[in-house]
Parts: sequence; C-alpha cells; structure tokens
Amino acid sequence: MTDRQNLHPSASLSRRAFVGGSAASAGLLIVPAEAIGRARRRIAPNDRVNVAVIGAGGMGAQNMAKLTSQNIVALADPDFEHVARSLRDKEGQLIPERQPLKDAYDQAAKFADYRRMFDKSKDIDAVVIATPDHHHAVAARMAMERGIHVYVQKPLTYTVREGRVLLDLARKNPKLVTQMGNQGHSGDDGRRVVELIRGGAIGTVRDVHVWTNRPVWPQGIAKPADQPKPASLDWDVWLGPAAVDWGYHPDYAHFNWRGWVPFGVGALGDMGAHLIDFPIWALEPGLPTQIETRHTLWGGDTNPWDGKGPDQLTSYPLASVTHYEFGNAKGGPLRMTWYDGGLMPPTPEGMPAGRSMNPGGGVLFVGSQGMLMHETYGSKPTLIGEGVEERAQAIPQSLPRIQGGMAGHEMNWIRAIRGEEKISSPFQDAVPLNETMILGVVALRAEQPILYDGVRGRVTNGEEANRYLDREYRQGWEL
Repeated sequence: MTDRQNLHPSASLSRRAFVGGSAASAGLLIVPAEAIGRARRRIAPNDRVNVAVIGAGGMGAQNMAKLTSQNIVALADPDFEHVARSLRDKEGQLIPERQPLKDAYDQAAKFADYRRMFDKSKDIDAVVIATPDHHHAVAARMAMERGIHVYVQKPLTYTVREGRVLLDLARKNPKLVTQMGNQGHSGDDGRRVVELIRGGAIGTVRDVHVWTNRPVWPQGIAKPADQPKPASLDWDVWLGPAAVDWGYHPDYAHFNWRGWVPFGVGALGDMGAHLIDFPIWALEPGLPTQIETRHTLWGGDTNPWDGKGPDQLTSYPLASVTHYEFGNAKGGPLRMTWYDGGLMPPTPEGMPAGRSMNPGGGVLFVGSQGMLMHETYGSKPTLIGEGVEERAQAIPQSLPRIQGGMAGHEMNWIRAIRGEEKISSPFQDAVPLNETMILGVVALRAEQPILYDGVRGRVTNGEEANRYLDREYRQGWEL
C-alpha cells in the first residue's frame, strides 16, 4: 500500500471512526444520549450570546470582529502570537477597527487545545470554528454533542463521511443552529441569481461552468524539509487529527495549509462553497452521479510518465478541471464543469459591452433561452441574450433577504440562535453542497471517473475509491 492510498501507513483507523463510517453509510449514527435534545440554555431575543472561537487568528479574527456585540468568552488557538498579528497591520500597529475585538480577546479565557476548552468552559453557547480544514468536523462534533451552536468555516468538512456525521447530528438536535461560513449565501446578489434561474429568465439550464484563480498558495510541489517551529506554536495541537508525521514548515501554517493534502482540500474546498453554491441552490440537482477530474502533476510526482502519480501525496496539483454529471437533477440531467488554477471556459457569445469574465472566479449558467454569469459570492449577475433582461424584470423577489447581506452572515447566525431570523446556510443545505465539492477531490485522488450513489454514499464502479470518502485520524483526535 502506498501513501497514495494511506496518508500514513502506521496510523490506524479508530474503532469509533470505523463504526461511525459504517453507520453513516447506512444513514445511522450512534450518538450519546446526552447529545440529543436541546442547546445548553434558552436564549431570548436581544440576549447576548456567549461565543467561543477555535482558530482565533486569520479568518477567525475576521469572523469574530463581526461578533463583538456578543460575549466572547473563550479562545482556542495553538499560536497566540499569530492571533495577535491578525489584529495588527504590516507595520505592527493595531488596526483601529480591531480594537473592540482585541478588548474582547483580552478578557476571554485562552486555550491552545479546543478539547481542553470544551472540558473547562461550561458557559459557551456557540462556537465559531475557523481552523484548517482537517480540524473542522472533529471540533464541530465535539461542540454539537455538548449542545453548542456552531458556525463552521468552509469547506464544512475534509471528507464526505464527516459531512454526513455532522448532518445526522444536526437532524437529531434540531434546536442547535448550524451555519457554514459561505457568506455569499446571505448576499442580495446571490439570492437574486437563484430567483432568476428558478424563474426561468434563461430557460432550461443544462450546462454550468464554474472557475476560480485559486490556488494562490503553493501546490504541485513536493513536501519541503522540516524547519524548527516558532516558540509560540503548539505544533502537536496544530496537527491535531492529521495522521502524518510531518514536522513544521512555514508553508503549512498559517495560510498555505490549503494546498497540502493532510490539512486542506485545495481550491475546490477553498472556493467551491462560494461558487458551486449557486448552481446547487438554484437548480436543486441532488448529488452528482458521475465525476471525473483532469489535472496537472501532483506535488512530489518525480516520474510523471508512468501514469501512477507520486508515491506520497504531498500537495494538490496546480490546476484541475472537474466534470460533474447530475443524472437525477430536478429539472433533468445537468452538467457542471469546475476549473481552477487560472483555467477558464471560453468567453460566451453576446457578452454585453464593457463586461468580461472575471479571472478571479465566476459562474456561467447556459440556458435554452440565454445565459447568466456572476462573479464569486454570486456578485454582479450579468444577463446574456436576447429578451433575457425583459424576462428577468418580470420575475418577483421570492427569497428572504438577510439583514446586512454578505456582511451580516455571522450576525444572521446569532439572530437565528435568538429566534429573530431564519438561518442562512444551515448544515441541511451546506452538507450536500460540501459533499459535491469534496467528491471532486475524491475523483482527483481516484485518478479515474467515479460513479456515485448519493443515497448510499458510495462509489459504485471501484471499491478502492471509497477509501477517499473517509480518512484516518491520529489517536486522541478521532471523529
């Protein structure tokens, strides 16, 4: 067995993970009795929610800066120097807008390890999880089993099975408010895109093209030599569930982890939730039935001509194209193509004057009566084709608008906890979207087209590919 199949040959799949995986594939999950029922306390409208954060720097700091009106009671992060830098500019000066967050952070309890935070802090109502991808599901499950509302950054999980575990928990705990951090789902533009597609502005959609300029971090390269870690960093906690013996390198923490196989899920995980979201939402195609990925070289592939790929998966390929077929789509069969690494589809005919395809990212819906294009997060929708504008103007607003739009995604979660507003992107919606994204990574790793049974959550044309629906966990960090 090579590391292409097993990230760490000496790591063993825990019995809890194995049983959970078997149960999840059967649509079941064994959950402790105390996990079923309700959130910790009733929170009334206008109450301040006791919020904790796991991963308090970087994106976590951006999320928490929107939540300083609440009680920030605890932080968990393996590197508090990094957290402090997240509050300052390049010259080391405190960013004035971050002063309220610094004040809140200064007063909060601090932990390197979120497992200790959950053990010690009994006043947490809700937690923001903004860690590298490989921690998301483990942290979210621990929170949900304790009756804690969760806001989990995208991608929701590292694997397909993890998403199904969290969805099962959410269904068994309906009073828990869950949100994925795909803020475009709360944006006015994105919601108008969904209304226009559903309203028939461009007719029947059979093809969708989705692209991004990611990765903007190292990919397609071999694992670098280990370096001494910063004194401020608890590397063992940062590694957490990752079943690898990798030492520290600055190309892993605290941003570039996205491109390294043990820690992230590449460009699809980083931007799929902001782009694939709208086709999945508007067209309701269900889970894909066939997926195939074409790509450049894997990181560490020293013999690209043997067709086998590298002995050890280190970083994701620099660019890829993933073809999705949705054979059970609500409106009939649908094709969706994902492009990353700067690759894009051709410019469509009839593009309005002064408008172009944004190389940073976008979506193009191809309909029987026209086309609709938008940028990342559903922004700047553009209608293409004769008569499309007139049809669009006749389509009424049908989706509720979120207070604050994209910038209100975090507070939407708070207001939903308080019963003041409907949640924007709950796990019931986020998990199928996330699973679609992650299946692109499964096809990438399988190195062949895969046929997928979404009901059973299984690849049906090659048992070996099913191993990529799950993963192994380091002891003490099992799901």
